[in-house]
Order: sequence, then structure tokens, then C-alpha cells
Amino acid sequence: MSVPSRPVLKVAVVGHTNTGKTSLLRTLTRDAAFGEVSSSPATTRHVEGTVLLVDGAPAVELYDTPGLEDSIGLLEHLDGLERDRETPWVKVVTRFLDGAAAQGPYEQEAKALRQLLACDAALYVIDARDRVLGKHRDELEILGRCARPVVPVLNFVANPEARTEEWRAHLGHVGMHVVAEFDTVVLNETAEQRLFEKMQTVLDSFRPTLEALIRERQQQRGRLVRAAAEVLADLLIDVAAYTVLVPAEGDRAAAVEAVRAAVREREQHCVTALLGLFRFRPDDYESDALPIEGGHWGLDLFHPASLKQFGIRAGGGAAAGAVAGLAIDAMLGGASLGAGAALGATAGALWSSFGSHGRRIADSLRGVSELRVEEATVRLLAVRQLELVAALLRRGHASQDKIRMQARGDEHRRVWARDALPESLHEARVHPHWSRLGGAGVIAAAGDGERMAAEHRLADALSHSLTCASEPPAAPQGGHLE
Repeated sequence: MSVPSRPVLKVAVVGHTNTGKTSLLRTLTRDAAFGEVSSSPATTRHVEGTVLLVDGAPAVELYDTPGLEDSIGLLEHLDGLERDRETPWVKVVTRFLDGAAAQGPYEQEAKALRQLLACDAALYVIDARDRVLGKHRDELEILGRCARPVVPVLNFVANPEARTEEWRAHLGHVGMHVVAEFDTVVLNETAEQRLFEKMQTVLDSFRPTLEALIRERQQQRGRLVRAAAEVLADLLIDVAAYTVLVPAEGDRAAAVEAVRAAVREREQHCVTALLGLFRFRPDDYESDALPIEGGHWGLDLFHPASLKQFGIRAGGGAAAGAVAGLAIDAMLGGASLGAGAALGATAGALWSSFGSHGRRIADSLRGVSELRVEEATVRLLAVRQLELVAALLRRGHASQDKIRMQARGDEHRRVWARDALPESLHEARVHPHWSRLGGAGVIAAAGDGERMAAEHRLADALSHSLTCASEPPAAPQGGHLE
């Protein structure tokens, strides 16, 4: 199927120094490594480009430009270059760019304006926390003289210090009524879509390109949610199915620690995979409750405080000998773990008669017990990984703050703490070979059709929780970003 031909839109991202131009590009590209972000002014000294793709082909080229540092002086210089009323202002700007001043005192401004003239439009980034000053008025005047459509972008609008209405009023007074609101720290998919829609209103010839980009972003988010749900489903089935057999004469304490270590490591692997999926770095995450110890994320899975934090009740049905987060099951309704000595002959018959369940019964009669993760711990894994994904979905790639694990209690995630678990996880309980933990079941789980079907159904339920979850209010953010 051929890809429809769409014009590639070229956009210069301009504005006063330290307003978040690079941050905006990091968020739009979902690339935390683009450019350099700092609280120091004039971090960007050269033009740097990137591209937004649609169907694998370039759709929008974005150019980060140096900040406009001396707009007052530059405007006076441009006024001095005007020779007659018949000369369009864009030619005056070109004359400035060809002159000595563009290589001297206004070198940074010249880089930005030269890139703007090579583009189809500009996004003028404004830190909405700043007061409206004379320098801003002069910047808008200079940009207006470049004869390119300009869309003002109010940045950091999620911050309580934002002067959004004050800025909107000022922009209206200078004839700029198409204004976008954004926040490069707190990602808001709706705000991003509205930004592209605002650009459509002043760039009619590029409407097909921007419409395709909007559709691509919607589909991209859906694919991301589904991929995250599949990562979580894989984790939960691995843990729910995980079973360790402990012989009557075995070291139960050592087995318990081995299970805990395997599950902790599996959750760590899941967290790392999710951060990579969303294109964040491992050090972007920080527990909100306890320091990370031994490379583990957040409150320990097997600490009762973890369950309490997320509103999960500890299980009460574990057999005698159970420990926090784990249950040691003796089958046959509490038959003595030493009953195998008297019923050894029966064990073989049970095994052959009842298949895998017969084997489990036979093991129990021989004094072998099963060590498994309690349901409450499986719930905890589900809830806090859903919380992590929700945090990643709303995190802008320019954010400098750590991702903090918080039990926000969103209704669509809270059901995992209180309602019946999906049937897929109950199925996993009776299929120990589904688990890849501890080296057991790796081959069987990898190609097991029943496991794959259960994982698919579980991913459906997790996707629903993530898709339906409402966006929490944005936390206050501080500090300037270039």
C-alpha cells in the first residue's frame, strides 16, 4: 500500500532564552536525550534539528534555535536599517542577516531568525510563569517582521505560578489569537493534539500533514499502552505461576529467600523494561516511600507496609508455616506433611491417574510442600506497576524530577487491590510450568499456547485499566528549563 504524499512542514522553535524550547522538543519527540536542558540561560548556542515521523516518513521538521537575548537592541537596529516605506520588513531582516551585526552583537538572534526564514512557521515558546515585559513585546514585533506564521506556545501552564490569562490577554492585544497551551514537564496528550490543531489554523496547506501526525500520535499512544500491558501481564503470570517444591528434609528458610529474590529480580526486570519502552533512563525513577536498597525499587514486595500503602489486605488463608508474602501449601486439606511415609504406595497411582494434579498430590504425600507467592503480593505487583505506567504516560521527556511511586488510588487501578483477580491469574496458579522464574518452565512457558492465551486476556484487562484511568492533577513543578 503506497503512502500518501504529504508536504513536509518545517518549523523553527524560537523564543527568549530559558523559556523551554529544547524541553518542548524533547516532549514532542519523546526523546529525553535531545539537546541540552539546563536551568542556566543560553544553553542552546546552535541550531539543532529533529523530525517527527508518520508511517516511517518525515512529516514535521523541528529546529531548536538559540534564545533571543537582546530583542530590545535588535529591534532598534532593525529600525535603523529601514530606508523607505516600500521595503517589506522581511527584506530588512534579510539585510540585517547579511550585515556585520549578525556576526557580532546579535549573533545568537541572527541564528534564530535565519532558521525561521528557512522554515514555514514558528512556534514562539513563552514561559507562562514570567511577567509580560518589554523584551517579549519586542520579540513578537521582530518575529512578525519575518513574514512567517507564528503560533505562541504558553509553556509550563501546569505550574501554579503560570500567568496564563495575563499572557493570553497580551497576545490578543497584539493580534495573536491562535495560542497553544502546553507543559513540557507534565505530558498531556490532549494539549499536544490541540497544539497541532492550532498550527493547522495558520498553515492550511499543511493540514493533511498535521492531521496525519495527530492520527499517528493517537495510534502511537494506543500501541504504547498495549505494549506496557503485555509487559505487565508477562510479569504477573510469571509470579502467579511460580512454585517451588520444598522436600520434607529441605531448608525451608533458604527456599523462602530464593523465592523472594527471584520475584524481586523479576519486578526489577519489569521496571527496567517499562522505562526503556517509554524511552526513559533507569535513574529517572525514585521510590516515594523508602530508599532503594540492594538495587530494588521502592518498598519491598514482602514487607507488610507495602500492602498497606496500596490498600491491599494480606491473605489470611495461608497454611501453617506461611511467611510474609508467601504461602506454603500442603495439599489434601491439611494432611500431615509426613503422610507420604504411610501412603507412599498410593502416590504413584495418584500421579498416573490425575496427571499434573496427581503429581502434586503425590509430592504432598511424600512430604513435599509447595512454596508460592501469596495473592496479596500478586495484587501489589499489579497495582504498583500500573501506577508506574500511569506515571510514565503523563511524564514529559523534559522533566528533570524523579518519577515517584505514589498510591494515587485511581478507581481503575484500585480494583486490582480489592476485586477478584482476572481468571488468567487463577489459571496460572495451577500451571507452575507457565513461570519462567527460577529456571523452571522456561521452554514450556515460551511455547505454551494456553499460557499465551491467558497472557493475552490478562493484557486486555490491564490495557482497559490504563486506557480508562483518568489523568491525575499535575504536581507543582519548579525551575526554568532551556
